[in-house]
Amino acid sequence: MHRERVSENVYWFQSDVYAQVTAGAIVGPQWAVVIDTLPIPEETLDMRDFIERDLNTPIRYVINTHYHADHSWGNCFFPNANILAHRKCRDLLEEKGIPSLDEAKSHTPMLDRVEIVLPQISLEEGELTLRIGKKHLRIFHTPGHSDDGISVLIVEDKILFAGDTFMSIPYIVDGDYDMMVATLKQISHLKLENIIRGHGDIILRGEIEPAIRENLSYLAAIKKAAKTATRRRAPFDYLESVDVEKCGKSRVCLNGLAESLHQRNLRALYLRMKAEIEASGK
Repeated sequence: MHRERVSENVYWFQSDVYAQVTAGAIVGPQWAVVIDTLPIPEETLDMRDFIERDLNTPIRYVINTHYHADHSWGNCFFPNANILAHRKCRDLLEEKGIPSLDEAKSHTPMLDRVEIVLPQISLEEGELTLRIGKKHLRIFHTPGHSDDGISVLIVEDKILFAGDTFMSIPYIVDGDYDMMVATLKQISHLKLENIIRGHGDIILRGEIEPAIRENLSYLAAIKKAAKTATRRRAPFDYLESVDVEKCGKSRVCLNGLAESLHQRNLRALYLRMKAEIEASGK
């Protein structure tokens, strides 16, 4: 696990094992807040030990930016913390997370100690504000990658923990295209210093606007490709010919996962468009 101090009492952690997954911590004078957990139990435990042992600060809250396994299955390693998330995150962890973990345990021994812990505090509408020391955390809904997505803004530092709402390759298979576009535009108006995305390195101030424009351009490109596919006799063959680089992204993103995620985006968007066309009778 890699870690870095982003600003005073704000830390960033990144998995060395899986897809550059990130987590964070804000450390106050009496207690700390963790944002997301890491995909490998040992890495989550290392993060916890750094905060509680090395920084000598108990963890009071764990915030889940969304329900996906690589960001929430480590909740069980914080037994003394309150888990905070969107209401839909709790519902999705119960509906999908529990059976997914049961299935994963059958072939992944390192998950034997993992149990799904549902959030006790939930956000549904508007936003929540949490004060920790001299910092204020603004927690608000940012759907697109998934319906339950939330982000955490450290107001004084202008640092946004965006979860998977912001990735080097926008991923909408479990989310919604229009919501993703709207959320990225919302983020562009925040005048941020840093974005901590759910996977990958920290985005610095001068990189934020270009990164947002690039993600919006990518989304427009895959929408155009999916629409074209609805008019082709062999739509999936056409989609396979539209690689990630043709849509403006590098295939080396996320340790080489970019092309796979991209193809899933294309297929999901095409199938949704096809269903809409069939439903309208056009």
